[in-house]
Amino acid sequence: MPADAAARLSEVKNRIAEAARGAERQAEDVTLVAVSKTFDAEEIRPVIEAGQRVFGENRVQEAHGKWPKLREDYSGLQLHLIGPLQTNKVKDAIALFDVIETLDREKLARAFVKERERGAALPELFIQINTGEEPQKAGILPKEADAFIALCRDELGLPVTGLMCIPPVEEEPSLHFALLKKIAERNGLTKLSMGMSADYDVAVTFGATHVRVGSAIFGERPSVNG
Repeated sequence: MPADAAARLSEVKNRIAEAARGAERQAEDVTLVAVSKTFDAEEIRPVIEAGQRVFGENRVQEAHGKWPKLREDYSGLQLHLIGPLQTNKVKDAIALFDVIETLDREKLARAFVKERERGAALPELFIQINTGEEPQKAGILPKEADAFIALCRDELGLPVTGLMCIPPVEEEPSLHFALLKKIAERNGLTKLSMGMSADYDVAVTFGATHVRVGSAIFGERPSVNG
């Protein structure tokens, strides 16, 4: 398992570098977020030991159960929250994550403000855009994106640096990547978190600065955990 994980990590990095070259970009400008949700600490350690330092988790409680100890054992780790965040978990999330990629509603934005007023240092924030306008999926609708970005960044003064999207599984992802890039550019945001195991190389060609890759590194997740 450790050797397999290290080999898969190397393959993912090579594909990112190849896609970056094809797009006349530098591979170093793309951050690989290794999605470790549902995998326990012992399954994560080989990937850390193979050199990976940026990881993504979906749930605050699950992350809290494994990352404090891993951070004691390894230096330089950075943790991204890439799943939905409930307002009652904001305080815990701020304490644990370096980047929160799923700012998706005004109530959540104002919860960050309240924690800042209590003295918390806020992590870097990405706004999640529901590019496919899927009713079951979190995220700001594209037509509401500009106003929400302005609210968060200009009115509330939140440290918003980028956008994130999860394209519909049955649609061509490049259309959604292009839309996210367009929204970011007109709002002066430089970071784009887009692309997962099935399409991260495509995302790189469309300007992704962060790609979220899980199963292509760790292997398939148990079906009971999704």
